[in-house]
Amino acid sequence: MSLRIRLTRGGAKKRPFYHIVVADSRSPRDGRFIEKLGFYNPMVPRDHPDRIRLNDERAKHWLGVGAQPSDRVARFFAQADLMEPRARPEQTKKPKPKAKAQERLKEQEEKRQAAEEEAKAAAEAPAEATAEEAAAEDAAPAEEEAQG
Repeated sequence: MSLRIRLTRGGAKKRPFYHIVVADSRSPRDGRFIEKLGFYNPMVPRDHPDRIRLNDERAKHWLGVGAQPSDRVARFFAQADLMEPRARPEQTKKPKPKAKAQERLKEQEEKRQAAEEEAKAAAEAPAEATAEEAAAEDAAPAEEEAQG
């Protein structure tokens, strides 16, 4: 018999409330269970103390016996320092933009870089011109004094 620590749904329609239970992996989600370990109420704010309640001693016992937590329950246990957090798998390519959209993004990035370079060059060019004009003005009075 393989044991799972998982959530069973309760509460009203569109007002979920979950119990954290130890159950046989073959039993239905909201069906027969062995023991209740706590609850999870997703309707309250994240920092509220009644969002997640766990019986830590019993959870440690069932983990020691070999019960496997579901992904969500494993996250709760990791927050409560009952186990190490699971590694997050690498995401698939599905949510990434398709080929044409990637080309458009690349073109936009190149245009943005070219505009930045032009702005940088334009900012440097007047500085150089003013430096040359200042040098020419400094040289002009010296030439007038030499002539006069």
